[in-house]
Amino acid sequence: MPEGDSIFRAARALHRALAGRVVTQFESVFPRLTRVHDDAPITGRTIERVESVGKHLLMHFSGDLVLRTHMRMNGSWHIYRPGEPWQRPAGDMRIVITTDAFVAVAFTVPVAEFETEHTLQRVESIGSLGPDLLSPDFDVADALQRLRAHDADEIAETLLNQRAIAGIGNIFKSEVLFVARINPFVAVATLSDEQLQQILQTAHRLMRANITTTAGAGIRTYTGLRGSSPRAAPSDRLWVYSRGGKPCRHCGTPIAYRKHGEFARGTYWCPKCQPPPTPNA
Repeated sequence: MPEGDSIFRAARALHRALAGRVVTQFESVFPRLTRVHDDAPITGRTIERVESVGKHLLMHFSGDLVLRTHMRMNGSWHIYRPGEPWQRPAGDMRIVITTDAFVAVAFTVPVAEFETEHTLQRVESIGSLGPDLLSPDFDVADALQRLRAHDADEIAETLLNQRAIAGIGNIFKSEVLFVARINPFVAVATLSDEQLQQILQTAHRLMRANITTTAGAGIRTYTGLRGSSPRAAPSDRLWVYSRGGKPCRHCGTPIAYRKHGEFARGTYWCPKCQPPPTPNA
């Protein structure tokens, strides 16, 4: 599943290409979208802005219409010039939005709905979102309170709960907990406010680093290390994620891996750098 920084960058790229442009053609394989299109045509509307909210991508059109999409595991948005060949098969197309200068294509996006500004606030998956790590007014105190509401849950699962905090996915979950030296499977209740604040501040810093890199570079970092080569393979920019059995970059201990939680999501950690608390701790 794309993480919050990926959705933010996708929304930013779409906004730069499409904002202020008039839709000249709209098509979709989703009947629910084409029905709305028949009743309230998208063609002729101006794309006012594109933004991300947590892991949702919102495209605002003139006339109080909002296209909400969620990528889930495999969805993506591409931007092309008119007539430019697509990089994915036409069978993967779900939505096409054409303007005079650019064509935006949503591939294998499973969630797509038209909303108004009013109905958008009633969408449970948006209205119940916790503080967005990439929001300019991200509030650590509010996020801390949200985490505390899940004291009985493991910290790894809680970080993935978008109602507690919005934007973290499986990769950042493992990387942030390693940087903060927190065992993924301890209950939130066992962590001090200082530890939770450290987790939040680390997550905020690492995710912000991925939206302030040079536009178009496509370089993502999870380690936060300075001076790392931008040409390094993705695995070389990771502390623990997808490195099961390999030596910890800090202490040399083999990285551990385990599936857990309702959706059996995988977590990577270093048993030495992130030990469980001792009984007397």
